[in-house]
Amino acid sequence: MANFDIDDFLKNLTACPGVYRMLDAKGKVLYVGKAKNLKRRVGSYFRNSKLAPKIRILVNQIYNIKITVTHTENEALILENNLIKALQPRYNVLLKDDKSYPYIFLSADDFPHLGFHRGAKQAPGQYFGPYPSVSSVWQTLKLLQGVFPVRQCEDNFYRNRSRPCLQYQIKRCTAPCVGLISKEDYNQDIQHVVMFLKGRDQQVINELVIRMEEASQQLAFEQAAYYRDRVASLRRIQARQYISGKKMDIDVLGVILAERMACVEVFFIRGGYNLGNKTFLPKLEGNLTPQELLSAFIAQYYLNREIPPVLVLSHQPKDMNLLTEVLSEQAGRKITLIKPDRGPKVQWVKMALTNAKINLDQCLAKKSSIAARFKSLQRLLNLVNSPQRIECFDISHIQGTSTVASCIVFDREGPRNADYRRFNIKGIIPGDDYGALRQALTRRFKKKEGIFPDLLVIDGGKGQINQALTVLEEIGVIETTVLGIAKGPERKAGKETLFLAGYENPIMVTPDSPALHLLQHIRDEAHRFAIINHRKRRARGGKLSRLEEIPGLGPKRRRKLLIQLGGLQEIMRAGVEDLAQIKGINLVLAQRIYDILHR
Repeated sequence: MANFDIDDFLKNLTACPGVYRMLDAKGKVLYVGKAKNLKRRVGSYFRNSKLAPKIRILVNQIYNIKITVTHTENEALILENNLIKALQPRYNVLLKDDKSYPYIFLSADDFPHLGFHRGAKQAPGQYFGPYPSVSSVWQTLKLLQGVFPVRQCEDNFYRNRSRPCLQYQIKRCTAPCVGLISKEDYNQDIQHVVMFLKGRDQQVINELVIRMEEASQQLAFEQAAYYRDRVASLRRIQARQYISGKKMDIDVLGVILAERMACVEVFFIRGGYNLGNKTFLPKLEGNLTPQELLSAFIAQYYLNREIPPVLVLSHQPKDMNLLTEVLSEQAGRKITLIKPDRGPKVQWVKMALTNAKINLDQCLAKKSSIAARFKSLQRLLNLVNSPQRIECFDISHIQGTSTVASCIVFDREGPRNADYRRFNIKGIIPGDDYGALRQALTRRFKKKEGIFPDLLVIDGGKGQINQALTVLEEIGVIETTVLGIAKGPERKAGKETLFLAGYENPIMVTPDSPALHLLQHIRDEAHRFAIINHRKRRARGGKLSRLEEIPGLGPKRRRKLLIQLGGLQEIMRAGVEDLAQIKGINLVLAQRIYDILHR
């Protein structure tokens, strides 16, 4: 493991589900594995002293590890399978058991049947998948049966029929078992099934629309209505099927410039799956055109990294030929860069540009809003200059135990996460918030290192302000303004009371004041950061149900989650959409549950 700092790697590794690839010194993949908790699984290779000899040989060759995070463990399972097939890593054959994935199987009989398949692909026919779960296969089969009345019964049942079964009566089968449909008509349905499962669903819809119009012109209205219902059903399930479409690996890049800011949006399409997108907000030096920015981004982002065969661009760089040549040489195969003028790729570019514009607008709005709030705060506090750096302190504990102080930092760009600090408070009387604040401020300012804040915000009233002033005076910090923000008797947002050091009376402010909104944002961020660190400290001293940490998830909802999903481990495996299926759990709460359980 030369030149590979595993401790540093594990320290920054996520606990989300995903796939890991172990590489040797030449960049060749040695092993691909999946994990529901990447941090725990990857760490087990280096913290277990009782590894099998073959695994020890593998570990000694590791030069780098690449990580791909997925939404759920199921997605990681399928991605792992695809990577093993594509990369054929040496050690996967030696170390991993062969896993079986669910597929949809279409037999090669005279009247083929459509069904579920798992295991070796020995029977003649076509296999579609893999699917993320068994339930998704059965769900898709059920949806398809309502649109294409192809038999889904097993052969031993099919060959022993003397009259149609119930599926024929409810119009989910055309009864080929008793000869109620010709082979030609049945094969038309089979062709549509194959086209749909291969992702050519729009072509199926177009053909059905043509037949509907022909039937209508011939006054066969019942037949036209039959085709109309099929088209409607197909459109409803287009977004619900999980199968790979046309196999292609493509990155789609869209760039937007506005007000000396830029956004580059990258969509990743692998094997026909849209794996999602990533937003980049590069800092601009001088005035760049979209073409120049895209050229610089491609060179910086794709050199020395895995490159898909095709990059679809929103703008055409002037040095496109040079970029193509360099990227192809690095990849050892042809890399194509295109700016499409027609076809589906144009829609992909529009999608990337739309997302880029939304993200850039949000960034600009946030920047403009923060600047206006800082100006409003300057007027409210009657400061000579607008604050350039604000620090806020908050104390968190439960009945005086595991006390933690947080220090968060805001400037004209918003939160400066890299400057956040936490202080584990020790040696004070349990519940002594003044003593905790005094210790935190002393540890923050006593070394007189770094940048001092223009404005120091304390979550509290006059008592907390006096503690802060005493500490600053002892240390010799005299140019920092101190402000206290205390919750009112009702403890509601907008009812806060502001106390400025040096003034006897509190500052009156309206609930809609931009300055108050800024202070509320800063105070809430300090509170959030303090609670996170307090929970980490508590977790080291005792166990805490992770579900109890989630705001908005009360006892009844927790119980319903545990019952319907089958325990905490199943909740950990679930994605946001799965959680939102539970009654009482909306998408916002589902996303919060997922984020907290996987942070």
